[in-house]
Amino acid sequence: MIKNDLYLRALKGETVDRPPVWMMRQAGRYLPEFMKLKDKYDFFTRCQTPELASEITVQPIRRYGMDAAILFSDILVVPQAMNIEVEMKPGLGPWLPNPIRNMKDVEQVIVPDIDETLGYVMDAVKLTKEMLNDEIPLIGFAGSPWTILCYCIQGQGSKNFDMAKEFCFTQPVAAHTLLQKITDTTIAYLKRKVECGVNAVQIFDSWGGMLSPVDYQEFSWKYIQQIIDALKDDAPVIAFGKGCWFALEEMSTSGASALGVDWTITPEKARLYTNNSITLQGNFDPTRLFSPPAVIKTKVTEMIDAFGKDKYIVNLGHGILPNIPLDNAKAFIDAVKEYGQ
Repeated sequence: MIKNDLYLRALKGETVDRPPVWMMRQAGRYLPEFMKLKDKYDFFTRCQTPELASEITVQPIRRYGMDAAILFSDILVVPQAMNIEVEMKPGLGPWLPNPIRNMKDVEQVIVPDIDETLGYVMDAVKLTKEMLNDEIPLIGFAGSPWTILCYCIQGQGSKNFDMAKEFCFTQPVAAHTLLQKITDTTIAYLKRKVECGVNAVQIFDSWGGMLSPVDYQEFSWKYIQQIIDALKDDAPVIAFGKGCWFALEEMSTSGASALGVDWTITPEKARLYTNNSITLQGNFDPTRLFSPPAVIKTKVTEMIDAFGKDKYIVNLGHGILPNIPLDNAKAFIDAVKEYGQ
């Protein structure tokens, strides 16, 4: 039994004394203890070494005592497993030297054996579960098929992923073939993570907001829906679409346990669009963490009041930034723990 099950209870919509709190990208780059490991080991070595991944996962828990841990990994380990080369270049980020350009390239992409290609992630899950000792739940995650496709086509990060969109609009058969391969791999990957001990899974659709509402349905949401359908009986599923407030109503009837929302929508509108029918997670602007700690605490309290303490998980609207002061991150977590006292 998980000793602090606040996060799991919130996912079920149960009445709680206060909402649970964690932060996207909490295991990482704003922590000095993480930076020491970063100086010693390159990015994918950290991902692929279970001892390092599990240590990084628990670092913020030791420091701040969040109500959930999220496994340190990256969404791009999935395309790596699918026979797509991915590098992480300092100062640039993800770099794919051979981006996909046509159906012939798509045909080279495999749906892999998860244990053969991503067994190191499963080892990290098991090791992290041991280290957490059932104190709090562990979240596993994957990128949405559309978000993964964006990197596979564009070859790197982008402000608008224009090449990825062009690929979808000019070669839709190839695009849907690739999206389905990514979806099949992601389902197998997340199912294996659940078997190895994660308590919930989150799908990150970081670039969903790049698409129009109509194109979002065709190239993103229907694949996320497949993942939710395949996983929802095994573990709670959280769907997070950055910039996708326009799809919240449909998302709320998808079978997901919770929906992540970013800071471009008010709590009141998010509740309205979802008919107050589902747990919501978010939506503090990560840049707001530069405010003085006293201001952060006030803003967090106002945010909880606006969402309501039940059917709610406090989080940021996207990942924590690397240069956030430690005391400010602490103020964010403490404000939630002190809520209602």
